[in-house]
Amino acid sequence: MILEVTIKVKDLPIDDRPREKLELKGPRSLSDAELLAIILRTGKKNKSAIEIANHLIKEYKSLKELAKKDFREILNQFKGEGIGKTKAITLLAAIELGRRSTQLDIINEEIKVTEPKIIFELMNPKLSHITVEEFHIVLLNRKNVVIRSELVTRGTLDSSLVSPREVFKIAIDNRASSIILVHNHPSGNLEPSKEDIKVTEQLYQAGKLLEIPVLDHLIIANNSYTSFLERNLVFK
Repeated sequence: MILEVTIKVKDLPIDDRPREKLELKGPRSLSDAELLAIILRTGKKNKSAIEIANHLIKEYKSLKELAKKDFREILNQFKGEGIGKTKAITLLAAIELGRRSTQLDIINEEIKVTEPKIIFELMNPKLSHITVEEFHIVLLNRKNVVIRSELVTRGTLDSSLVSPREVFKIAIDNRASSIILVHNHPSGNLEPSKEDIKVTEQLYQAGKLLEIPVLDHLIIANNSYTSFLERNLVFK
């Protein structure tokens, strides 16, 4: 007969308890599972918070993959494993806070755009983990320094409808001198679709009329990008 032994967090040496370890050594000393265990707070019968956290990471392979999952996916897959509605909500809220804090750190710096890669590095943290298509604009001043980025529309996996009126209202309200278009392809395909090209052409022509030029359009997927400018698409 094999006995299953579960070690509770409170029975671990103090240096191995996530909360106490963070207090003594700082958050960088904790593993991914230990940080998740703090967010989860408690375990379930015969399974500690750390064991549940380890199971999450094992199931999804990495925090990056976990961050791509939505509420229903996590709840349905782990409801019987110690993660109910409250824990799933708390977990996703923590992931989103981390994503937003990364974006804020970048935006607060003065960024001068001299090549498409700079926009990719700016927007990739915000777009690389989401499972729906989002269309953003990056607003620039006269010196090509980033003012801010703004979400315009959130669509499905296939398309995101963009209104030139809405795009340039945002640009005018923020006194932008020029804009760069950015959207993600959750499918991972970096090739522009016919709709991507059509929308870009519409906004490019509208920008000419309003004297707020559209300088480029980036598609982000799988931690990489396609630049319409570099590909000589529309911007010729």
